[in-house]
Amino acid sequence: MGNLTLKLFHTRMCNKNTKERFHFQDDAGFTLIEVLVVVLMIGILAAIAAPSWLAFVNRQQVNKANDAVLAALQEAQREAKNKKLSYSVSFQKNTTTQNVEVAVYRTKKSDGSNLPFAEISTWKPLGADVGANSDKLLLGANLSAENIANSTTNSPVSYPPPSTPTKITFDYMGALTSPTPNFGTATAPSTEPPGLKIVVAVPSAANSTLASSVKRCVIVKTLLGSMLTAKDDKCS
Repeated sequence: MGNLTLKLFHTRMCNKNTKERFHFQDDAGFTLIEVLVVVLMIGILAAIAAPSWLAFVNRQQVNKANDAVLAALQEAQREAKNKKLSYSVSFQKNTTTQNVEVAVYRTKKSDGSNLPFAEISTWKPLGADVGANSDKLLLGANLSAENIANSTTNSPVSYPPPSTPTKITFDYMGALTSPTPNFGTATAPSTEPPGLKIVVAVPSAANSTLASSVKRCVIVKTLLGSMLTAKDDKCS
């Protein structure tokens, strides 16, 4: 009998301890101070991460746009060789939509005259097919005329370029058309001309009409139309 009483007492005590261990108070939760601390920590982390994320997004956008510039130039050169006709590629900043636009087209009309810019019907937003938001980018170039590099050495690239769209033309062999193109003046200590540059850039945070240090460009380097891509200070 004594052993039975002792076992019952032991069982009650174990059950009581178990209930106490797993019983939650009705008022359990977070205090206002704890919530504020968490919110403050999230804000601090977001403030630290936001600039890096924005810089990453900007680099992705300008990379996509520059790939589209290269693709357009290559398309014009390819069409010129395939069809044995002169083809041009032009770039402009649309003042209405703010998109950087590109057009690849036959340089001359059927009567042999040059196609006026006003009659170009193939304009499209640069890089729209690869997800580039060209309205957030600046368009620059070092061209003073068709296939002619700007002779200004201290600031050859302008943002935006002249109101007349920037134009590069390839002849029926895929080379740059005559008269002889001008690739610009070499800046010491380099002895190599800068080439014909089409530049896309992220606007400066201080002034949206000026380019930041984040730039990408395609450079046409030779009479045969060879191209290379570059970035940042190489695109100045």
